[in-house]
Amino acid sequence: MSQPTPEVYESGRGMDAHNEVMREIRARNDESYDPTEPTRVWLDEDNTPDGVRTSLTIILNTGGCRWARAGGCTMCGYVAESVEGGTVAHEDLMTQVEHCLEHEADTADAPAELIKIYTSGSFLDEREVPAGTREAIAQTFADRERMVVESLPDFVDREKLAAFVDRGLAVDVAVGLETATDRVRHDAVNKYFDFADFEAACAEAREAGAGVKAYLLMKPPFLAEPDAVEDMKRSVRRCGSVEGCHTVSMNPCNVQRHTMVEELYHDGGYRPPWLWSVAEVLEATADEDVIVVSDPVGHGSDRGSHNCGECDDLVQRAIKDFDLRQDPSVFEEVSCACESTWAYVMREETAYNQPLVR
Repeated sequence: MSQPTPEVYESGRGMDAHNEVMREIRARNDESYDPTEPTRVWLDEDNTPDGVRTSLTIILNTGGCRWARAGGCTMCGYVAESVEGGTVAHEDLMTQVEHCLEHEADTADAPAELIKIYTSGSFLDEREVPAGTREAIAQTFADRERMVVESLPDFVDREKLAAFVDRGLAVDVAVGLETATDRVRHDAVNKYFDFADFEAACAEAREAGAGVKAYLLMKPPFLAEPDAVEDMKRSVRRCGSVEGCHTVSMNPCNVQRHTMVEELYHDGGYRPPWLWSVAEVLEATADEDVIVVSDPVGHGSDRGSHNCGECDDLVQRAIKDFDLRQDPSVFEEVSCACESTWAYVMREETAYNQPLVR
């Protein structure tokens, strides 16, 4: 894995401090999970370089992200849903895949064209998903059109991707970049790698014949609303300039259990981003040479991206419409009195007084 400078590991400072807090928070979790059941599975539609495709999204329940085991990202609670012990057997992972196929057969009219596999860590990390399991999953979905697999930059390797590319699948690597700004990624998100590592992963994916889908995080802790919006605009544009990165998924932070964000939220120190902010970024970056989408998890709830409560579903529908059509004019069709409150927040909120409005 990429290594931060020694200073960030100085006791009680930087990443050392973040990791210590995160380990203490996660230690409070006493739930356990069945290694034969996937964390989640659902059907949807996604915008791809080849157009809109039906999709089957699978979140495998593995032993969890190895960075999260060390402490991990300030907003990520997925490791709290992972199987204890650090590993899940090949047979159990394939049983999870079978459950997902059964869900698809019971729900969909036809097999999904796009398969998205996440582990809330790195599908390409062989400590989470062994090489034999990766090969078996590639064979299982060899008759589909496209696959997305999740990975930190460290594990993006052309030989690992060959299991899918060599079977004729269009392949994308989903990388949790979070932001193109190294300082924000290190100090607010507590993620160890640099933007240069993301660029290297894109180059490695290109050599394998695969593409990259960058995942960005709108408004990690410690960023005020206007700062978060500007960071996302810069990040989308910078990702779009990297050869091989064809899609950016800009996702607003939500309050997950057993995280530092949840601690701040309960103490009145964090509010998830406004849906108006999501729309602002999408509209401002619509002319970039990259597909930009967003999927606000938990929209309309206090723990998810929200406005006043009256217009949340309407703005969410506009965001979903934009995802599929890439047409910023959809946002001209939605309005609400709470836009004036959001505009006030965008003018006046700073890191020292946030959140101005809950």
